[in-house]
Amino acid sequence: MGARRFVVELIKPSHYDDDGYVIQWGRSWVPSNSLACLYAIAQDAAANRALGADVAIEINAYDECHTVIPVKKIARRIAAADGGLVCLVGVQSNQFPRAIAIAEQFRARGIAVAMGGFHISGCLAMLPDLPADIAAARDLGVTMFAGEAEGRFADLLADAFDSRLQPIYNFMDDLPGLQGQVTPFLPVKLLKRYSQTLGAFDAGRGCPFQCSFCTIINVQGRKSRWRGADDVEALVRANLAQGVFRFFITDDNFARNRNWEAIFDRLIQMREEEGLTLQFIIQVDTLCYRIPNFVEKAARAGCARVFIGLENINPDNLLAAKKKQNRVHEYRELFLAWRRHKVITYAGYILGFPNDTPERLARDIRTVQQELPVDILEFFILTPLPGSADHQRLDKDGVWMDPDMNKYDLEHVTTGHPTMSAADWQGIYRQAFALYYSPEHIERLFRRAKASGIKPVRILNHVLQFYFTFMQEKVHPLQGGFFRRKIRGQRRAGLPLENPLVFYPRRVAEVATTHVRMIRYYLFLHRLRKKVERDPAPYSDDALIAVEPKDSMLPRAPVKKPAAVAA
Repeated sequence: MGARRFVVELIKPSHYDDDGYVIQWGRSWVPSNSLACLYAIAQDAAANRALGADVAIEINAYDECHTVIPVKKIARRIAAADGGLVCLVGVQSNQFPRAIAIAEQFRARGIAVAMGGFHISGCLAMLPDLPADIAAARDLGVTMFAGEAEGRFADLLADAFDSRLQPIYNFMDDLPGLQGQVTPFLPVKLLKRYSQTLGAFDAGRGCPFQCSFCTIINVQGRKSRWRGADDVEALVRANLAQGVFRFFITDDNFARNRNWEAIFDRLIQMREEEGLTLQFIIQVDTLCYRIPNFVEKAARAGCARVFIGLENINPDNLLAAKKKQNRVHEYRELFLAWRRHKVITYAGYILGFPNDTPERLARDIRTVQQELPVDILEFFILTPLPGSADHQRLDKDGVWMDPDMNKYDLEHVTTGHPTMSAADWQGIYRQAFALYYSPEHIERLFRRAKASGIKPVRILNHVLQFYFTFMQEKVHPLQGGFFRRKIRGQRRAGLPLENPLVFYPRRVAEVATTHVRMIRYYLFLHRLRKKVERDPAPYSDDALIAVEPKDSMLPRAPVKKPAAVAA
């Protein structure tokens, strides 16, 4: 240890539910790659004595999705050191109000705070002027960091150590390459707070497509930047050494990572030649199955689940969103390609494109059930996220958008629609989950899984996780976890602090009701699964039969030739 000590506190904030309470769990489901990246970069700065040979850097990391942030303890630790910096990491637009609430507590104690993430980076990249919320944070004394931290974080720490932090650091015009960079890592004591002790890392950044609702292309760029296979192997082995073998590879579109094959080949070698246990989930586009060997190598490398940006089955909607790469008439073959390798498929479906109505959406959901062999479908409201072309256009045209960033979580209506009222739009979002996860369709999912050689219990677990979380806890499954926590004192500013004689009895009742309903629903799914597994009759339906595009019942894609994409 050096003669002096500098404390770095990395915090990934959560956000507020509709009642103003922080969304937090005993164990959350989705790990934070941003937190893993910053933790590893900070550790590298500490190892290299970035602040001088006589200064030791102490690093602590927290994910508020599963941990109550110990503000007073952190403040005491920094006060006892020779300086410190609180970093609010990976802050998305819906997390910005909560991040500011945390920042205010530290600034009131005179502690330096820096904040980065998609909200700040997207706004600085796409808007001509600084939004009011970011300007207010700057005026509070919070340092804004736009861009990526590789190669820059040590300089930020040096500025904090010397008490010369700038109001804004903007690196959006200088995105770093990833080869040879410090690879994401979190200690196992933190990873155990996620379901299944799940790790996260990005093998690449950037996407070549032009989807108007997407922030990735404007924050991480459209050029593929990728990590080398040696770097991926090293980070996987580091995690295996601490007992972590399940991963979420967070690339927005791994199929467009120009180094995908070398990475898969390395993971295949580790699994097949060394016998190492590896499992992961990736995110891809709808054209991935046309890349030679991609699906087969993904499965061999350990891909157990894949998320696919289906988005919609109406070609006009997809064309309006500049999602030209989605060829609706090929969707069935896409899902069948993954099913042949026993990979569970998730798909995102966006509600609220200009041509949507509640009736059309209900019809389209029925079409997906009957025509596409997708396993888990999750729904989102079309949202003009800051950093997207949609948000930029609406802002330029002066179109109303909800000023409350907490609502920009893809679960709330935040702007107008040409045919649906806000109530109708919000209503069909809530109905969509119930329409898709009907008892009849859940049985169909079990039967399709069995017919494809996939254990139906795998589908059961995902249905329980996705549908029950949404219906009971009223948050999107991607914000879910095990055992919902509500802290009485962590309510959003402007809302009253509830009387403990009211709050705690209600919470006891809520917890009891939730778990009774969960047990009942699990037993229902269990009985349905057993019924399917006992049935000796072979099963097939239209969705499991590969057909030529001209025979598909799905809406036809436009004849216009799609734009070329990077291999």
